[in-house]
Amino acid sequence: MVDGLTSLLKLLSSNDFWQNGGAATLAYIIITTLAVLAIIVPLLLAVAYMTYAERKVLGAMQRRMGPNVVGPMGLLQPFADGLKLLLKETILPSKANKFLFYFAPIITFSLSLAAWAVIPFQKDLVLANINLGVLYLFAISSLSVYGIIIAGWASNSSYAFLGALRSAAQMVSYEVSIGFVLCSILLATGSLNLSKVVESQQHIWFVFPFFPMFIIFIISALAETNRAPFDLPEAEAELVSGYNVEYSAMTFALFYLAEYANMILLSAMTSILFLGGWLPPFDVAPFNWLPGVLWFFLKTASILFFFIWVRAAFPRYRYDQLMRIGWKVFLPISLAWLVGTAFVMFYFDLLP
Repeated sequence: MVDGLTSLLKLLSSNDFWQNGGAATLAYIIITTLAVLAIIVPLLLAVAYMTYAERKVLGAMQRRMGPNVVGPMGLLQPFADGLKLLLKETILPSKANKFLFYFAPIITFSLSLAAWAVIPFQKDLVLANINLGVLYLFAISSLSVYGIIIAGWASNSSYAFLGALRSAAQMVSYEVSIGFVLCSILLATGSLNLSKVVESQQHIWFVFPFFPMFIIFIISALAETNRAPFDLPEAEAELVSGYNVEYSAMTFALFYLAEYANMILLSAMTSILFLGGWLPPFDVAPFNWLPGVLWFFLKTASILFFFIWVRAAFPRYRYDQLMRIGWKVFLPISLAWLVGTAFVMFYFDLLP
């Protein structure tokens, strides 16, 4: 460690480093690091207060008060919960695989943050404006299942392993439908760049011509994030929390943070793909007075409220019902809609 810092200081103090473009490289690294922090820090705060908002909304719908003790109106409750988990001891189950047990929450949490690199908050306000943004998001969401599978296997628990298998089957089943939905959007925009997807909705949001795809996407998002009424991998009555049953303290907190970060991510994706992203509902005053980033946050918050409302309003599905909806309802409809979209756009010469 000391040798590494010494070498770094020598490199920075040498004239060759600054004469060979070192200053530009260093500036690029610093700016990129600050940009990453500018996304991650507000995201973690949003996750913390998402848990607070969920408990408040659930409390209101069940005629309870929700958190109201820690701080004014309970606003410091997320920090009290985080501090409690930080100070607890992480317990390693007997005969568990130590490396994989600790690795699983780290990879799950890291993937939930990595996906935000391509999310455009406003025009030209995106960390990496790559042309394969939709494909990148799809790849990242597909990889997240590995963290859950590893957690279930490494815990050496039947409950955890069964929960991981359920989660993997559930996520893989609904990703097929999500893939067809994304392909339909790709046909309409002619680009996998998320900024261009938003700009293609300047005249009409895709929620109107693709309304069945919107419904399929948002219900599949509930299944992808293991949220009620599809929270079967964590079913308390059967699996006592499922794949994370053996986790405690900060390892459990990482799974918890990843789940809510993914929920916010899929809400942001819904906003970008179907609700015009940062575009106002009408391009006239006073709607276009508000900055685009505010419209983006308002739309994302509306989808998040829907996630919470569904949890409070609907009972949990049975597992066979969940699979039947994914394979026998959503898959044929999304595939037929994709073929129909391709036919209409080709026949009427609407291809971009």
